[in-house]
Amino acid sequence: MSNTVLHIDASARFADSLSRTQSAAQVEKLEPDTVIRRDLSEGLPFLDETFTVATFTPEENRTDAQKAALAQSDELVAELKAADTIVIGTALYNFSIPAVLKAWIDQIARAGVTFAYTETGPKGLLDGKKAIITIASGGTEIGSDFDFASSYLRFVLGFVGITDVTILDKDGVRIDAKAA
Repeated sequence: MSNTVLHIDASARFADSLSRTQSAAQVEKLEPDTVIRRDLSEGLPFLDETFTVATFTPEENRTDAQKAALAQSDELVAELKAADTIVIGTALYNFSIPAVLKAWIDQIARAGVTFAYTETGPKGLLDGKKAIITIASGGTEIGSDFDFASSYLRFVLGFVGITDVTILDKDGVRIDAKAA
């Protein structure tokens, strides 16, 4: 059985980045067969009308512009689906996640693709995956009233079906799930 890890870094810093160092250490500990690398510091597009309309248009009816608007999203979703474990290294900016990590979430959270609406409410379609998130907080205590990142990341990953989520601080110390 292969072990594929999707390694995502969201910090704008490279030199001396604690979240990058810790996420790389977590990937190494997993001893994966395959690593899919995604550095979000390179940027991602924000959602626009073409993207949004395309997500509600059946694939066979999409215009070329709609297909182009979804191309990056399709690639990001394919990476996510191929992974057994997702390792995310992020900084805490202004008490939350970097805008580019939110852009990644917007690109991968797609109705009918990574979650579905059911009679009992939304259901995540990415079951059986694990996530490890390392957060460099710059002094904001992870799990505190001022940390809007860890609970959001846990929720949104669960929304797409990834409920086995471990949150670590910059030193690799596990954060209590209830606190986070």
